[in-house]
Amino acid sequence: MQADLASLRNNPRRAVAYSLAAAFLLTTMDAVVKWLTTDYSVVQIAFLRYAIGLFIAIGLAGASPAGLGGLVTRRPASHLWRSAFNIATMITFYLAMRAIPLANAVCISLASPIFMTLFSIPMLREKVPVDRWVAVFLGFVGIALIVQPAPDAGVGTGALLALVSAVTWSLTLVSSRRLSSSESSHTILFYYALTVVISLGGTLLLFPSLWHLPMNARDIGFFALTGLLGSFGQFFLNQAYRYGPISLLAPFEYSGMIWAVLFDIAIWSNFPSLVMVLGALIVIGCCLHIARSSSRSKRQEAEQELSS
Repeated sequence: MQADLASLRNNPRRAVAYSLAAAFLLTTMDAVVKWLTTDYSVVQIAFLRYAIGLFIAIGLAGASPAGLGGLVTRRPASHLWRSAFNIATMITFYLAMRAIPLANAVCISLASPIFMTLFSIPMLREKVPVDRWVAVFLGFVGIALIVQPAPDAGVGTGALLALVSAVTWSLTLVSSRRLSSSESSHTILFYYALTVVISLGGTLLLFPSLWHLPMNARDIGFFALTGLLGSFGQFFLNQAYRYGPISLLAPFEYSGMIWAVLFDIAIWSNFPSLVMVLGALIVIGCCLHIARSSSRSKRQEAEQELSS
């Protein structure tokens, strides 16, 4: 039984497949959301996305072997913290997409391993080796090339929001990995969707000007699509971290950059500049090095514990 559980938690092929699917679905959803932000508030978009997602989560739970009883949790505080981080990620990222090209926002948000390295010092009291410090420094150089701050105005609002999104996303990833040790993916999705519906629903009641009725059937379809893409994208992402560590999945998360660039070109005719591409390559390379270096350090620590 223990061997079966161990293999369930370590299935690289399944983890990679889920990660690639999640990257495609979530980036596609981001493109739909960016389209909707021209006419609707990000609060309304996020609320409707998760109002639909809540029913999807309940349906996934009902179809699982444990049924709806599997939604019972002993870790409500952990779900609440993860939800708070993810809500902050979602709102700041949606606002960023309204202001800057999709590919720029996606690339900045994918720089989360750089911030995770910094957080590991005060939060986990980890010792960061020199090579990882170099990767962090170069990563910020890459971010600077992407945001291209103006000498007299500094970093634009859209880029700054994307940076905040990257910070809160790094915290979301850590909490997702921890929660998946005992909670099913549909349970994580359910409590997050429930938290979003309650918190953003209350916000819409307090600020009714943030709500506008969908203007046509196309927009209604787009709102429904965000719920479907976002829910299954989040479910696949949770599944990916259930079956594989962050160090394994990091390279495949960056496949979302390819889709973001293609959507930018096809929908908004936004072609990435050479400076942006260079910055993106630096950020991705640094994040991959950080992931591999972290994985190597953990293996060495495990080997030392076994030898001692």
